[in-house]
Amino acid sequence: MTMLKKSDFYFDLPEELIAQDPLEDRSSSRLLVLDKDSGKVTHKIFRDVTDYLKPGDCLVLNNTKVIPARLLGEREGTGAHVEVLLLKRHEGDVWETLVKPGKKCRPGSRLVFGDGLLKAEVMEMVEEGNRLIHFEYEGIFEEVLDKLGEMPLPPYITHKLQDKNRYQTVYAKYDGSAAAPTAGLHFTPQLLQKIEEMGVQIAYVTLHVGLGTFRPVKEENILDHHMHSEYYQVTQEAADIINETKKNGGRVFCVGTTSCRTVESASTEDGVIHAGCDNTEIFIYPGYRFKILDCLITNFHLPESTLVMLVSALAGRENVLDAYKEAVEERYRFFSFGDAMLITNDKM
Repeated sequence: MTMLKKSDFYFDLPEELIAQDPLEDRSSSRLLVLDKDSGKVTHKIFRDVTDYLKPGDCLVLNNTKVIPARLLGEREGTGAHVEVLLLKRHEGDVWETLVKPGKKCRPGSRLVFGDGLLKAEVMEMVEEGNRLIHFEYEGIFEEVLDKLGEMPLPPYITHKLQDKNRYQTVYAKYDGSAAAPTAGLHFTPQLLQKIEEMGVQIAYVTLHVGLGTFRPVKEENILDHHMHSEYYQVTQEAADIINETKKNGGRVFCVGTTSCRTVESASTEDGVIHAGCDNTEIFIYPGYRFKILDCLITNFHLPESTLVMLVSALAGRENVLDAYKEAVEERYRFFSFGDAMLITNDKM
């Protein structure tokens, strides 16, 4: 196989196409439908996704919940401003974090947030310059965080989010993500109800999205890229729904690359998904053989990102780049608050 280069996944994106704000009505985003075999592109509205689902199909949703993981505070004694981003809970009140500015926050440094409502001590440095921090507070940590924390919006969104819930899916349930599974932001309770009434089963899985999802690929040979690790859980109920769908000849539609990574990580080579929880570092790029996923609902991703590589594995790099080029020409809205794409197959 020829070397896959990072630059093979580059496309030109005008900055003004990066969506800064969510739409009033979640399901009124545009939907670009890409036939993964022919490369044919059709332009729709997101709620038309029902035209492509059939009774007996299954929709896989990631029910993780974004925590307001961005804390603004100061260093005790100096009053110097500090920003802490919660990445992963280790145990109890110890979290792995990203701290800015990092140089001054050495082990032993004390931090204060919200006039002392929350205090913290830097314990140690871990890989990639992240820090383990121990938090001190009265009451319940989640409630303190809800009061003091901000939503950790991606770096390319510069507008302030007016309503915290708009960076949350309507079915978000389990706290733990530092970023939203954004393909799911387009669904409304009404649309999900309509889909279920059509005879489509819904399977909920959980993958806590880390900020590694925004980490750029630095190596030109993409195989040298170290994939970030994320925690996932598949319940027995979800595994049963997905396995039953496959057995009966239905199709599995994953909503978002996170749902895709979850089902592909939790399955065996024979195409059976197993209940359980684990951490996954799965890196999906062209050449990958999908074991569970048939179709994918996803947003538009950054040039040269692991996510563009994942969609290229499903629909072919040239098909994807051609579709992205058309999306740019048609002025689609890109990234987290942007429009959506359905990768499917007319013949299925």
